Amino acid sequence: MSSGGYFKDTRVLIRGAGDIATGIGHRLFRSGFKVFMTEVERPACIRRSVAFSQAVYEGRAEVEGVTSVLAKHPREALEMSGRGYVPVLVDPRAKSREVLKPTAVVDAIMSKHNLNTDMQMACIVIGVGPGFFAGKDCHAVVETMRGHDLGRVIYNGEASQNTGVPGQVGGFSRERVVYAPHCGAIKVFCDIGSRVGKDDLIAGIGKTEITAPIAGVVRGIIRDGFVVTKGMKVGDIDPRSNAANCYTISDKARAVGGGVLEALLYFLVKGCHNQF
Repeated sequence: MSSGGYFKDTRVLIRGAGDIATGIGHRLFRSGFKVFMTEVERPACIRRSVAFSQAVYEGRAEVEGVTSVLAKHPREALEMSGRGYVPVLVDPRAKSREVLKPTAVVDAIMSKHNLNTDMQMACIVIGVGPGFFAGKDCHAVVETMRGHDLGRVIYNGEASQNTGVPGQVGGFSRERVVYAPHCGAIKVFCDIGSRVGKDDLIAGIGKTEITAPIAGVVRGIIRDGFVVTKGMKVGDIDPRSNAANCYTISDKARAVGGGVLEALLYFLVKGCHNQF
């Protein structure tokens, strides 16, 4: 399905293609923007069923009716965009912007710190979550902390600092998240959408078993065979037990996507679009 609308020729480059970045890209694409995304060579996304980053492994990925495709180079990405897809490039430093010439760059890597994003990258530069300061290294920041301010656009200042405590889902916070007990290649036994009970075996690293911390549905789990590091987030159990939620964009990603859309429209209305 091809995007269209008033902003059909406005290019937006999103750094990152995980589940939050995908929620942003999906909303912008549906709103008529030409969306391009960049990723690392081996993305470590947990919510793989709703992440355009999976195109890096599979060649393409579909999320709620929008399809992403892996592009080998920026010229191919432009061609794929013209055919109604969201191209994903393996381009950690976003060098493809030199060819793509986006009106806006959105940093949605979600690394909790700035990985070389600055205001010179495009007419409009938006940072997602902590690690960015609006007015210094980007034009706006979108809040990602769950709660009253989720999705709020900050035009001067920064988002809430990372607390290290996962947001509550179904009354559970840290309890719902699965972490790697040590380094090694992971073997997945229960894939996304599987219903599990507390302490059920869901994965393993070598001879070490990884069990579900609570009962629910496996909403996210890292790709089978991925080499993880100790303490790395490798899974997410949703206590609400609604398997359908595993295959749709989360409330958080939608809220953040709405904030990015608001910021983008704010600057376009101010006239940044006319510079291109």
